[in-house]
Amino acid sequence: MLAAERRSLILEKVHENKKVIVNELSREFKVSEETIRRDLEKLADDGHVIKSYGGAVINEKSSIEIPFNIRWKANPRGKQKIAELICREIEDGDHIFLDASTTAVFIAKNIKQKKHLTIITNSIENLLELSDVSGWDIISTGGFLKAGSMSLLGKKAMDGIRSYNADKVFLSCKGLDLEKGVTDGNDETGSIKQDMIASAAKVYLAVDSTKFNKVAFSRICGLADVDVVITDRKPDKEWMNAFAKLGIACIYEE
Repeated sequence: MLAAERRSLILEKVHENKKVIVNELSREFKVSEETIRRDLEKLADDGHVIKSYGGAVINEKSSIEIPFNIRWKANPRGKQKIAELICREIEDGDHIFLDASTTAVFIAKNIKQKKHLTIITNSIENLLELSDVSGWDIISTGGFLKAGSMSLLGKKAMDGIRSYNADKVFLSCKGLDLEKGVTDGNDETGSIKQDMIASAAKVYLAVDSTKFNKVAFSRICGLADVDVVITDRKPDKEWMNAFAKLGIACIYEE
């Protein structure tokens, strides 16, 4: 096994369990503990983990983009529930922005029975998922491909977004907080989502229950900028009261 492949698998374990232990990883991957320590050192240098005695823990405050293949495995059941609920919100003929979140790929998989949609996205995964759909207009934003993210970013991507006016935008985030609002891991992805919000008539935030009461590095927008929150389970009373006060519809599985 290549070192890069082993580190990717270790990173998956960190995100699944929030921590890893050196001697356990050594036995699992059949390499020396010193090799595992070097792997953890590299992951720490990249901002993914914080080294601790005998292992490492996840770096929750990191602004480093988590690789797509790891984000994909986080709460897939919740994302599928959200995608099914969103499918009911999309009408034939809609013009839609889809961001490059893994939730958006679940959405793309679930809306293929709709007719005459126009999808504008900066997600390579969305483009691939929808490449076999006929009768739709699938538009790439353009931009540069960021390694590991499966997303198109930068000025070209933002210019592409600003050249369209969509009926709806469906986007996700890394954190949702009553005071800090909607936040993401870094400015690059946050700026793309800000432009999608500005260019859409209605803003849908697709956020699974694990993202509530969390704050990430880069602010996307305030809660008041969101029209509809779609999540996999009913938020608590404090959140429901906040949504009602701001006039935000909250859709969840009953």
